[in-house]
Amino acid sequence: MSEAPSIGAKRPRRGRLVLAIVALALVALVAFHLLRSKAPAPGVAPQVVTVAAATTGPMPETLNELGTVTPVATVTVLPQLSGYLTAVGYREGQDVQKGQFLAQIDPRQYEISKRQAEAQLAKDKAALAQARADLARYTQLNERKSIAEQTYADQKFLVQQDEAAIKADEANIAQFALDLIYCHITAPVSGRVGLRLVDPGNYVTASSQPGIAVITTMKPTTVQFTVPQTALDKVLRRTNAGAQLPVTIFSSDNSRQLATGTLYAVNNQMATATGTVTLRAMFANDDEALFPNEFVNVRLLVDTLQNAVLVPTPAVQSGAPGDYVYLVNADNTVSVRKVTLGPGDGQHTVITSGLAAGNVVVTDGMDRLSDGAKIKASTPRPASGASGASGASGASAATPAQAPAPPSAASRARAASLPDAASGAS
Repeated sequence: MSEAPSIGAKRPRRGRLVLAIVALALVALVAFHLLRSKAPAPGVAPQVVTVAAATTGPMPETLNELGTVTPVATVTVLPQLSGYLTAVGYREGQDVQKGQFLAQIDPRQYEISKRQAEAQLAKDKAALAQARADLARYTQLNERKSIAEQTYADQKFLVQQDEAAIKADEANIAQFALDLIYCHITAPVSGRVGLRLVDPGNYVTASSQPGIAVITTMKPTTVQFTVPQTALDKVLRRTNAGAQLPVTIFSSDNSRQLATGTLYAVNNQMATATGTVTLRAMFANDDEALFPNEFVNVRLLVDTLQNAVLVPTPAVQSGAPGDYVYLVNADNTVSVRKVTLGPGDGQHTVITSGLAAGNVVVTDGMDRLSDGAKIKASTPRPASGASGASGASGASAATPAQAPAPPSAASRARAASLPDAASGAS
């Protein structure tokens, strides 16, 4: 009778023990599965990027500056004398030739003055003839000692005075003739007349402002622009060697090309306030696309680098190391390569040091790259109608406008099955 309670007490303890063992087994099983599912992957998945090989080719060295269309000649026609303006012989905005009639000042006053000068000339000529006749008679009397020596000398001086008076009369006549020419105002240069400044009927005076008209030469014309002193040395070396540097003009918004010409003048002083020097280029402007005082964009071709190492411009990055690129290694990793940049044309950039032709660099997908990171090169998708090679370098890499969009999960899976272009290129 005494063993029954002890047996009943052992059964609950044994049940709890079994439950504890089962619970521990379940916990161990769950922990095993969790640990197995969270086991570290054998390696980080490579990042899908776009790559391109550095190539060699020509690269133009250009200077892009802001310029102003400056006419060869802008002339304000001013009256040379005073009088009423009786006629205007031009139409506003008309193209005129040098010597063409522009305006007429009332000439009657100057015609009268010219006739008075001509009458005075006739009177002085008669006086000179009389003085010369008296001098001839006095000469004979003086040889005979019939008159005083002083009378003979005075008569010679009188003849000289009459001769000088005639020269003065002739000069007056020439002056009045010139005034009559000034009354008939003509164009001093060929060009286009602006808006009319004075209407007929107004009284104008010599050199009165604002003048009779303004004439601006439309063709040929020039464009004036400035370059920094750091770029002046290359320009001077080329011009001093006799090179004709081509200049291309674009509209103010760079949407269209307006004209092409050549550089023909460099100013003889530098602006100390800005550290720039003024240059001037000449253009035929036969289509009159360049309008006086218009703001334009100027592209001056200084030189062309031959056999330069070229990479797509998006491959060049700037940061703590300076200018650098991500160089693709043979083991499908990338390394940061510091480079020295040269000129560029927007699509490609010259690498003067740090890369060689044939080196493969990353052009897209580098936002999460770091030195030594694993990569997988994707095949760039060509744009519709693209001809492939770039005109500057012949490289087949996509330009910034043609760069493919970031790959999706499906495209990443497809890229994994492609051949490794990075290792093949390197």
